[in-house]
Amino acid sequence: MKRLLYEITHTTTYQYLGDVSVSHHLVRLGPRQSTKQLCLSHDITADPAPAVLCSHKDYFGNRAHFISIECAHQQLVITARSKLAVSPAFVPEANETPSWESVRARCRDDHSGRTLEAHEFIYSSPLVTVTSDFVDYATRSFTAGRPVLDAVMDLTRRIHDDFIFDAEATTVSTPVADVFKQRRGVCQDFAHFQIACLRSIGLPARYVSGYLETDPPPGQVKLRGVDASHAWVSFFCPGIGWIEVDPTNNCLPSLRHISIAVGRDYGDVAPVRGVLIGGQSQTLSVSVDVVAQGAVEISPDGATAST
Repeated sequence: MKRLLYEITHTTTYQYLGDVSVSHHLVRLGPRQSTKQLCLSHDITADPAPAVLCSHKDYFGNRAHFISIECAHQQLVITARSKLAVSPAFVPEANETPSWESVRARCRDDHSGRTLEAHEFIYSSPLVTVTSDFVDYATRSFTAGRPVLDAVMDLTRRIHDDFIFDAEATTVSTPVADVFKQRRGVCQDFAHFQIACLRSIGLPARYVSGYLETDPPPGQVKLRGVDASHAWVSFFCPGIGWIEVDPTNNCLPSLRHISIAVGRDYGDVAPVRGVLIGGQSQTLSVSVDVVAQGAVEISPDGATAST
């Protein structure tokens, strides 16, 4: 199978005022495995060298690492390097998907298999509330009998058109209700708002963190959200599965989107979080480089060959 090969470098740097004696960090920077993307290699390093570095899968199936630094330090650099092969996403014809009402009913009543797993993404979560205000906004797109993907794509377009991308307008803790009022924010905010709209009308929706290709292919525009972690949305349709949409760029993610983690909201998928002893304050800088290396052929045993 032919896929597009990517090499990704994500560098997180903390500068501390004063010595930090001990710090513990939970890191989610490893690409997810799926039918769309195959992670060929992934490596995490830290400077200073960690006393403990181990990996596990979290509740949502995301790859996570625990890092413990147990020597005095005033700077910490965490670097994640990954290589993966991405194929185009399967997206059904929008008008051939079931009505959104039937999707809502099945997700409410069918407590088996993947539909049961999706059921928990209908409810409020710490950063995404379910309220009537979001119902009112969503129902302009979710008219009676409308195919669910057609309705979700219309909601995606409206958010893209109604909200202004403004990196100074919000922080990671800005409530989604405030984002709705001011109609400004970044990809995290737009994803949270769309999830709130979908859950408020009874449709399962989850938060997706990941990356965008740094340099677009010739003739294509540069997407918003490059050079940093990006966020978008996936919703569940029984019989099809999870379908992704990107309200920041008004598109259906495919070859240029690389998923890292999924969860109820940003709190479940933060790239790096931790606790430390010492240090009076800290500054954070992040750099992300996502470089396409060309098409590759993936053999049954996972070996690659350039094409």
